Amino acid sequence: MDNHPATQPLLATLRGERQNRPPLWLMRQAGRYLPEYRALRAEKGGFLDLCYDSESAAEVTLQPIRRFGFDGAILFSDILVVPHALGQKLWFEVGEGPRLAPPLAGANFADLTPQPDLLAPIIETVRRVKAALAPETTFLGFAGSPWTVATYMVAGAGSRDHGLARRMAYAEPARFGAIIEAIITMTIDYLCAQIEAGVDAVQLFDSWAGSLSPQQFHEWVIAPNKRIVAGVKARHPDVPIIGFPKGAGAKLVDYAEQTGVDALGLDETLDPRWADSALPRNMPVQGNLDPLALIAGGETLDRAVDSILDALSSRPHIFNLGHGILPDTPIENVERLVDRVRGQTVMA
Repeated sequence: MDNHPATQPLLATLRGERQNRPPLWLMRQAGRYLPEYRALRAEKGGFLDLCYDSESAAEVTLQPIRRFGFDGAILFSDILVVPHALGQKLWFEVGEGPRLAPPLAGANFADLTPQPDLLAPIIETVRRVKAALAPETTFLGFAGSPWTVATYMVAGAGSRDHGLARRMAYAEPARFGAIIEAIITMTIDYLCAQIEAGVDAVQLFDSWAGSLSPQQFHEWVIAPNKRIVAGVKARHPDVPIIGFPKGAGAKLVDYAEQTGVDALGLDETLDPRWADSALPRNMPVQGNLDPLALIAGGETLDRAVDSILDALSSRPHIFNLGHGILPDTPIENVERLVDRVRGQTVMA
């Protein structure tokens, strides 16, 4: 497949090339802060219906590219489509978030009937977006990492401390490991299908990696992600993979050295100067503006942007948030961010 590496600054950065200015995209850039998204959502119905409507999901993916001209488009979908395809029922409660049934804390995973065909509309979304994107825009696919996906599968919903999954991982490692194993296998196939349909790079979201002890982090974050990276690279060795273990802190160093990812997402709690000094010298990094600084805007935003640009100026850097953009983010602040990043040269 043709990734246009010579004309895609984001893809070139993921392959280790420093740019005169860092390329820019934002996690959750396709979503509720955009009036055009809210209008389409009102027309089409629920969030999950939107994810599985290929035409609408492609439109949502493209909306922030049209408005802001970001260097990367991120597929509009959700990490929980994988447990849905593994056989759990999935729905979203208004104001309360996702629900999965049966919760595996009290049910037998082996009793589920996988439905991998549920992922077919998402792969069709990839094809539609790829056909519409300009060649200079990098197309990013994604999946949830096994630990984070498993926390939802075990509890049947989101939770504060992921206690049910952590208890199962300690007390019943074989039972918990079977869930992780199934997620790994399906995620490799799912990411490879995204690549074969047109994405240029993929990101692994481990949003709840920070809830684990060091030993558990190695067992349930590093080892499964290493398996996924190896599985994807076996089929698509040239496609970059970004790892984003949110909340990993100092454990990020081991993650960087042991998983095989090509680039690292930094969350907003990390000092980018520490990351620059602690991580492998030429590894590309992504991040890590606090989403609340983007809401604050003005000089607060300018100072935060400049500090990150300065701290990460010596290595390949993709400017992004440290987590997803929040629904009440003012459009004018996103415009200011884009202007600020693109108005500064960080490399002679």
